[in-house]
Amino acid sequence: MTSVQKNLLVELFVEELPPKALKKLGDAFAGVLRDQLVAQGLAEPASVLTAYASPRRLAAHLTHVAERAADKAVSQKLMPVAVGLDASGQPTPALLKRLAALGADASAVPGLKRAMDGKAEALFYESTAKGATLAEGLQKALAEAIAKLPIPKVMSYQLESGCELPGWSSVSFVRPAHGLVALHGNAVVPVEALGLKAGRETHGHRFEAAVDPVVLRDANSYALQMQDEGAVIASFEARRTEIARQLAAAAVRVGGAAVPIHDDALLDEVTALVERPNVLVCSFEREFLEVPQECLILTMKANQKYFPLLDASNRLTNKFLVVSNISPEDASAVVGGNERVVRPRLADAKFFFDQDRKKSLASRVESLGKVVYHNKLGTQGERVERVMRIARGIAEKLGGAALIAHAVQAAQLAKADLVTDMVGEFPELQGTMGRYYALHDGLSAEVADAIEDHYKPRFAGDELPRNSVGLVVALADKLETLVGMFGIGNLPTGDRDPFALRRHALGVIRMLIEKDLPLKLDALLQDAAAQFKDIDGFDTGKATAELQDFILDRLAGSLREQGASAQEVDAVLAPRPQRLGEVPKLLAAVRAFAALPAAAALAAANKRIGNILKKAPEADAHVSELLLKEPAEKALHAAMAEVVPAANAQFDAGDYTASLQTLAALREPVDAFFDGVMVNAEQADLRLNRLGLLMSLHAAMNRVAQLERLAA
Repeated sequence: MTSVQKNLLVELFVEELPPKALKKLGDAFAGVLRDQLVAQGLAEPASVLTAYASPRRLAAHLTHVAERAADKAVSQKLMPVAVGLDASGQPTPALLKRLAALGADASAVPGLKRAMDGKAEALFYESTAKGATLAEGLQKALAEAIAKLPIPKVMSYQLESGCELPGWSSVSFVRPAHGLVALHGNAVVPVEALGLKAGRETHGHRFEAAVDPVVLRDANSYALQMQDEGAVIASFEARRTEIARQLAAAAVRVGGAAVPIHDDALLDEVTALVERPNVLVCSFEREFLEVPQECLILTMKANQKYFPLLDASNRLTNKFLVVSNISPEDASAVVGGNERVVRPRLADAKFFFDQDRKKSLASRVESLGKVVYHNKLGTQGERVERVMRIARGIAEKLGGAALIAHAVQAAQLAKADLVTDMVGEFPELQGTMGRYYALHDGLSAEVADAIEDHYKPRFAGDELPRNSVGLVVALADKLETLVGMFGIGNLPTGDRDPFALRRHALGVIRMLIEKDLPLKLDALLQDAAAQFKDIDGFDTGKATAELQDFILDRLAGSLREQGASAQEVDAVLAPRPQRLGEVPKLLAAVRAFAALPAAAALAAANKRIGNILKKAPEADAHVSELLLKEPAEKALHAAMAEVVPAANAQFDAGDYTASLQTLAALREPVDAFFDGVMVNAEQADLRLNRLGLLMSLHAAMNRVAQLERLAA
């Protein structure tokens, strides 16, 4: 008999959930419920899941859920036939005991199935397991969903009723739970969780619900009843979409081509703070616009969760949008309240800005000597000195006196804004405020931009510094961090990277490659490591060789993410190229070579040559034409004399693709050589001459990349 299928709704009504975790909590709660019900055969893999999450509820709606799962045929291995049956075929006591544990007796023995299990024949007991009822299955699924919630911080609280010791029995959850709904169609499913028994009653908006409690008619009416009777948009995505719509509409009402600032994280957080959004337009005094807009935007977003409005030129206006959780007929009190709240924040920002400009950045550098950077690496002041010296060395390689002077000045001042009031209040503005203060001090735009840009790239996809001075200081700053941390053994682990060394390594890689800087990685690391010579316990080996491995490993991962195969990346990076700016051209050459018909054979031959040479340490690249005896070795030598100089010329000109394609012409003479020539000849001079020929060939073929890495 087929079990009746209906739609299922489960809701946990709780106190206000942590907003930054709400979406993740809602998706996890609904997802685990669905997975558990599908695993138990109570829901279909194609059942449609709808997750709901608002500040005071987590809920899930699932289609096509059965009242009872279908019965299942179960085959259980009992024991080997030799153990379960005696010589006359009668059941042994061990078999009877095992059957009894399964609720069967000796009458089941004739029906036992025999089948091979490995090398021995075994006995299997076949039975039918009754499918779980929805009440049983949902109880298990609900417990699993609660246990697996990615809760940032668990609360323990006491139950007042429905428990063994009211006022003393406690449970743990993300927030105290006050209601549980479980409806299969229009019927309540008798399950319990967190000291609560399931029913059909829930609660809507704290202040604007039309009725309280909201009595749900059935699973399918949940979203509509919550909106109409409870004044709650239960769906996180629907609420987010409605907020975005209202923000855009409010901006249009303001006029002047105003647009709300785009910030997905802020939109998600605000969506998690309201159940019935109502966007209102507020304003502040224009005098505050004299403060850098980054400061005002940050304080409005971070502290108040407001959406600043920008004009057509992307400049901040004195209008901002508030997403309220209430919709009074007269919203003036709400607007006025938010304007009063934001004013002191903006006044603080203006005060900090005015106070900070009373001292120059240069006058603040001395204070960095009192700020600890790392207990083994000294103060920020000492760090600045190292960055200055590293920046000077890089600038000397890249430009003239002007670049050197600007780079050293920018490196000296880059961290000075860390001791300003504004950055003390808003650490996110480090660098940004340094630029403003540098311009106020009359410094050049190049230096001011470099002070802001030396933190770039801050994240994947971030832009690089906008000028050469910023590029030099950014490179020096990241190298100082990487070399310093590796030198003292402060390395990232699988799940911890507190100094963002992986991000810094990718930043160095991007600058070297995307700007095609004529700098060698090993020289950069050695020059940077030399600045730490006075640090006790500093390990230069870790700071150079081990760090170089780390950077090349980051580069390998980045290239694979961009679509290169593991073999291609391995071929290019195995020779440990030092000019990272050349890597994209090397990789393009290898990819073009790999597409040639001769590529596979040459890669395999190259691998074979490498293996031969590893066993012949006495060989050198000298070849005597007088000792070339076999036609195949003469032909290979002649072909190399024609092809290798041309390939080398192309390599020296930077045309790596053409160089490899030229070498592809050696495929036939190489194949013929291995078919017709015994490399390890008994005559020593012949053997060494042939090894020398192979050594010359191997060196020529591996200038661009280790082609043997392409061999399957």
